[in-house]
Amino acid sequence: MTPPQIAALAPRAQHWGFRRNLLRPADSHRADRVTYIELFFDLIFVLALTQLSRSLSENQTLVGALEFAILMLAIWWIWVYTTWVTNWLNPVRLPVRGIVIGLSFIGLVMSASLYESFGDRGIIFAAAYVSVQLGRTVFMLLAVVRHDPVLHRTFVRILIWLSVASIFWIVGAFLPPEPRLLLWAIALGIELLSAGLGFRVPGLGRSGVEDWDLSGPHIAERSALFVIIALGESLLVTGFAFVEEDTSPQTITGMFLAFVTGVAMWWLYFDHAERVGRRAIAASTSPGRVARLAYTYVHAIIIAGIVLTSVADKAIILHPDDEMTTATTVLAVGGPLLYIAGLLVFRLVVANELLVAHLVGIGLLVAVIPFASLLSPLGLGIVTTGILVITASWETIVRLREGTTDTDAG
Repeated sequence: MTPPQIAALAPRAQHWGFRRNLLRPADSHRADRVTYIELFFDLIFVLALTQLSRSLSENQTLVGALEFAILMLAIWWIWVYTTWVTNWLNPVRLPVRGIVIGLSFIGLVMSASLYESFGDRGIIFAAAYVSVQLGRTVFMLLAVVRHDPVLHRTFVRILIWLSVASIFWIVGAFLPPEPRLLLWAIALGIELLSAGLGFRVPGLGRSGVEDWDLSGPHIAERSALFVIIALGESLLVTGFAFVEEDTSPQTITGMFLAFVTGVAMWWLYFDHAERVGRRAIAASTSPGRVARLAYTYVHAIIIAGIVLTSVADKAIILHPDDEMTTATTVLAVGGPLLYIAGLLVFRLVVANELLVAHLVGIGLLVAVIPFASLLSPLGLGIVTTGILVITASWETIVRLREGTTDTDAG
């Protein structure tokens, strides 16, 4: 968009909105800073992820998996949109801080209703979800209309797309579980598709990623912090499962495996991948493109892998010697598989690296599947944990042999 076109958007429609500029100050230490109010907002997702784990743990069916996928992506989408907004707006400003606190409360209501979202609390979940999506977008319009016409136009498009999706969220909440799942899948599909299309709207055009002037280091750090939250949630879930069971060698072993799995997952992400991503997005001439693909879409796979693994760890602690089931196999293998696959794609996107360690880890996990029925849940947990440790160790050894220093690591 040319300067004359931008200028034409500005004065006549800007008799409303915040007079004070709420955008983050450019070229200052605050431009990339993650603020404490953003971390406070993230706290609600501890409950959300815990409820997701609980839901899948108690409904290990195909329908339960589909419900989990819809809710997981919905929660992630809420977090992503809010992270992008606080990337542009300055949370130090009181109006911005106020909206984040308001979103946190609505998010708490949404998280509390998540477990029964396909039951009696569907309308509570849907209303809270829609309120966050639309309310945050309207606030963004008010915040930027006087100060950034290009960004304002982008959020006009976003509001139109979210409004269409909201119809399916609300209508679906009044229907039985099966049609509700369908309508909520359509709603989520609309939201996910809109970003991929640049929020194209007839008559308003599309928003190009080149228009998304954002702080790459901020996006990278926020995403890394969410990975920490997900890992913390996994330890919380397994910890509660251990507390509920009688102490035995099997439950102690299961708890130890869950901890080692968490360490291996942390190592795979934070030993070097997080630093590689942060540098790549900071150096990119199109940080919006990297943020959309690597940190919006690919990180959803990484987070889903962590949550699935936490459900598997819980199942291993509660039923260490039971006969192996298909659901336990899918969880115990699928969680680590999704996680490593997500990291593989992440490194490929941000640094054009295809790591042999990741390929080997994925290959070993796939190779385990045909033999899973011969193992107990605890035995399968030992195998999958071992594969994660091997993958993390291999990647670190290669990094050190290639001369990458500990300072360059996470």
